[in-house]
This record gives sequence, structure tokens and C-alpha cells, in this order.
Amino acid sequence: MFVLRLLSEGGESPDTALQWMLAAALVFFVVMILVGWWVSKNKKPEPEVQHETHEHKSHTADDLTKLEGIGPKVAKVLSDAGIFTFEKLAHAEASAIKKILDASGMQMMNPEGWIEQAKLAAAGDWSALEKLQSELKGGRRVNAE
Repeated sequence: MFVLRLLSEGGESPDTALQWMLAAALVFFVVMILVGWWVSKNKKPEPEVQHETHEHKSHTADDLTKLEGIGPKVAKVLSDAGIFTFEKLAHAEASAIKKILDASGMQMMNPEGWIEQAKLAAAGDWSALEKLQSELKGGRRVNAE
């Protein structure tokens, strides 16, 4: 308002067109601030994704990337599908895992070797897992030449 008073006192005649433009800009600015505040206040928080386990609700996720052929992207896809432990992967059907992978655009992945590895990891047989992984490439058995 101080700017409007200065403009109207400055000289011969007040420029009412400039005053209206300044007032309209000020009103627009205030309305935009109010709309932004209202939108941010009414934005609902996204619900947390909670994974249930059959063993214990406090069971933490295993690092599925320890298995040959599973990288961070595949681990995320599996986790989003509720498979986030070696135990769950060990008891999963290869065809069900394949459907999950296909749905996320990872059609070239073969989960059969992952299930075999997950069984060893779930049992805590790390030496057998290492031996198996030495025979795998990308989670698949490599034919000895």
C-alpha cells in the first residue's frame, strides 16, 4: 500500500491503471500463497508399506543381493511383492517369481537358481552356498566345457 500511496502522490495526476495492475498482482500473489498452503495442508501422507512375515512380525529383511543373479533392482521388485527374506524366496514357486518379474519388465530373468541358493542361505549353509555360486553365472548353472 505504501507503493500505491507514493505513486499517487508523485506529480501531476495519479496513474490509476498502474495502481490497478499493482493491486491485481498483489491479490494474485496472496491467492497463490493461500492455494499452495491449502493444497499442502490437505495432502494426505502416503501409507507406509508393511511387510508381514509368517515367522515373526519383527523379522528384518535379508539382503537378497547376496544371491548370484539378484541385483538391487530385482531385490526391490521381490521386496515389493512381499518376498524379502531368504526363507520366503526358498519357499516360493519359480513360476510365481517369473510372473512377478515379467510384470515388472524383467522378462529375461530366470529365478530357478535363486530359489536353490535361497534354500541354502535360509538354512545358514554359507559354505554350500559359496560352492553353488561358483557354479553359477547370473544365477544360472554354467555348463562345464
